Amino acid sequence: MYDILIIGAGPAGLTAALYAARAGKSVAIYEQLTPGGQIINSPDVANHPGFVSISGAELTMNMVEAATAAGAELHYNKVTGADLQGDVKTLTLDSGETVQGRAVILANGVTRRTLDVPGETEFVGRGVSYCATCDGGFYKGRSVAVVGGGNTALDDALYLCSICESVTLIHRREGFRGSETTLKKLRQRENLHLMLNYVPTAITGADKVEALELKSVTTGETKQIAVDGVFIAIGSVPDNEAFSGIALKNGFIDSGESCKTALPGVFAAGDTRHKELRQLVTAESDGAVAATAAVQYVDSL
Repeated sequence: MYDILIIGAGPAGLTAALYAARAGKSVAIYEQLTPGGQIINSPDVANHPGFVSISGAELTMNMVEAATAAGAELHYNKVTGADLQGDVKTLTLDSGETVQGRAVILANGVTRRTLDVPGETEFVGRGVSYCATCDGGFYKGRSVAVVGGGNTALDDALYLCSICESVTLIHRREGFRGSETTLKKLRQRENLHLMLNYVPTAITGADKVEALELKSVTTGETKQIAVDGVFIAIGSVPDNEAFSGIALKNGFIDSGESCKTALPGVFAAGDTRHKELRQLVTAESDGAVAATAAVQYVDSL
């Protein structure tokens, strides 16, 4: 039995763990993959107060160290079920075990969108990747493609330009949604090639990725480019259907700025929450707000 259970070890969950543990509560965080969430994929975080520049991996490790030093426990388990009703909440883990807590903070983030084209699933780990900083090193001196037009895609392309022979950035529109600062840096890279108004239609190869098939959204023209790797960065979607009794807006948890959900003792923080701005600092802010509210709730029992 813990005072507070936290699902997700991204910036929101780790900040919540730090605040709750420092308030003297017993805290357990459950993370199914790697701490850090999406920020772990950024090689250069330049918009976080206190740092001129820091990698997402280093920032994550600092946050993990701070949370665990304060007394929070970090467990690597996937939460497969949740009973969030009543004064005692129960989480079911992929190991079959159950854990209980008086309050729960949902900081589970979002999941990556897929292209849903032939070859994508088949070549995952053999040329298809969703994390440039995780897998980019395997493509040093080779040719790769990045698909997407947001900040993640631009960051991935910039990072890959520093290690790959050639990087083709593919976007279905003429303009980008990502940072103009990053885009300006990209345009200065001689090994970057832009393919705008194109969408991927298939990823092909024998034992590994060899080519990417594309189609023009304006003319219908098709073409094929030779690449050794395809990095997919086309956004994310929430995964909150498992939390019964939680009100959703377009799949995101409806919690308001208080981070309180409609269920007593259940709070939401970070990208999983319905909000206007999803950034590192707003996730951390949510974590602090949710933890403070959760501590107050536990104290009231």
